[in-house]
Amino acid sequence: MSKQELPVLDLAAACCTPMTREPLGEADAAELSRMFKALSDPVRLRLLSLIASHEGGEACVCDLTGPFDVSQPTISHHLKVLREAGLVGSERRGTWVYYWVLPVALNRLSTLLQAPVSTATRT
Repeated sequence: MSKQELPVLDLAAACCTPMTREPLGEADAAELSRMFKALSDPVRLRLLSLIASHEGGEACVCDLTGPFDVSQPTISHHLKVLREAGLVGSERRGTWVYYWVLPVALNRLSTLLQAPVSTATRT
């Protein structure tokens, strides 16, 4: 699927209420847990960071294999996990596959974890 064919998402529907305001529903918890599980691996977390910080907002898989001490098939597996969790999108262009971070997914995770603003702080 090319970037031009990506569906437009309703950001209000894609985001969720911070869990400090109301409990998560079963379906939201299952979906969000897949995202957090994907990010719980250090290689996948670094891959997401590399993609997000790459010039132009997208990275070729050929640019993602160098910084890691794992094989190319292992990198491909980690990228597949990130894609299936809904954290990155991808597109094949000739021989290479390009990846980009899906902002809606990151917004959803950050919204969920927003702490309430309070004058009292706890440690």
